Amino acid sequence: MASFKIEGGHPLKGVIRPQGAKNEALQVISATLLTSEEVTISNIPDIRDVNNLIALLSDMGVKVEQRQTDSEERTYSFCADTLNMDYLESDEFVKKCAALRGSVLMIGPLLARMGKAVITKPGGDKIGRRRLDTHFLGFEKLGATFHHIHDRDVYEITATHHASPNALRGTYMLLDEASVTGTANIIMAAVMAQGTTTIYNAACEPYVQQLCHMLNRMGAKISGIGSNLLTIDGVTELHGTSHRLLPDMIEVGSFIGMAAMCGDGIRIQDVSIQNLGIIPDAFRRLGVKVEADGDDLYIPRQAHYVIDSFIDGTIMTLADAPWPGLTPDLLSVLIVVATQARGSVLFHQKMFESRLFFVDKLIDMGAQIILCDPHRAVVVGHDRSRQLRAQRMSSPDIRAGIALLIAAMSADGTSLISNIEQIDRGYENIEARLNALGAKITRQ
Repeated sequence: MASFKIEGGHPLKGVIRPQGAKNEALQVISATLLTSEEVTISNIPDIRDVNNLIALLSDMGVKVEQRQTDSEERTYSFCADTLNMDYLESDEFVKKCAALRGSVLMIGPLLARMGKAVITKPGGDKIGRRRLDTHFLGFEKLGATFHHIHDRDVYEITATHHASPNALRGTYMLLDEASVTGTANIIMAAVMAQGTTTIYNAACEPYVQQLCHMLNRMGAKISGIGSNLLTIDGVTELHGTSHRLLPDMIEVGSFIGMAAMCGDGIRIQDVSIQNLGIIPDAFRRLGVKVEADGDDLYIPRQAHYVIDSFIDGTIMTLADAPWPGLTPDLLSVLIVVATQARGSVLFHQKMFESRLFFVDKLIDMGAQIILCDPHRAVVVGHDRSRQLRAQRMSSPDIRAGIALLIAAMSADGTSLISNIEQIDRGYENIEARLNALGAKITRQ
């Protein structure tokens, strides 16, 4: 198990560019299974979850090739003209899916094109229940049937008339929750269903919008993109295309947090400001200065930052919500930033009941945090009057891991964070990129 040794107290200064979006990558790479023609995707991040999905597609028979381009961005071509369906029945495939939550996104494309998918309960962060009901209920509405094979602990999903490649049938559905992966999966199944599919309460994150735009370039007919009401007219086949990933909004937010806590002037380049939603404003509510400059963000040195209160004077509350609300993936970073602000703030994490438990580690570092229950925490800021103390810690998930790394970089002394494989799942070559700004991080 690898670990980071972090020497705290070193100011960060300079320019950093965000990687391609992890969550978008998992969706659009899975979508390459929908066509026998070549699909080229650029700005692919070099992170574990994405690399594991690419390797899994290659094992399934997809022809995967890394392209050499003038840009430093990673570009891959995918051609799923032949798929090894026998491999999908194998224990090896099941085992690999179990280690990768993104593998669930292959169900929709396989069901649409091949009429059948076999998948195990996917792995990923241990942050509480992450149910798949939305996915399965959506497939069922489209006419698929599924059952759990208990002895192998896999789910088998089959189109009703599996002899036909377009056996799924369009319908109206109201999703029980605005699940991002659930929406993406159902879209990918519906684009080749017979007739018209209407999805209400659809997730409308920029990454889902990107998936829809890519599918439309491939020949799909999706309207309502950017809203929570999607209409999909089924087609019989899709074609090849090229696609470039957005910058990762979660990484952009993580860098804003780093700059606030231990920055001496940091420019985050090419962030696609129009696709960040209220992320910059969430940090501004903590008093952090975030300046837009073209498509860059500049975060000057923050000697002090003061938490806003609401207009009526009540305590500031930050809560996660479906897009265009605040993404839950950044609450961990915002909590760390709040520990050194002036004032108090209540964080309400609605979606995952275990994601706030990492605050115990921040409390051990000297932060003043009251964990009210599994979903709510009150942070009383130090106003930089007391520096966090270095600690030995373990990363419980991707987002808590990066939050603890930020805390360690701002702390007094040398910290050790183990289980950094969790951080590697979502952040590309993070120690080298931060060391280039002045951090002192060693991988052990």
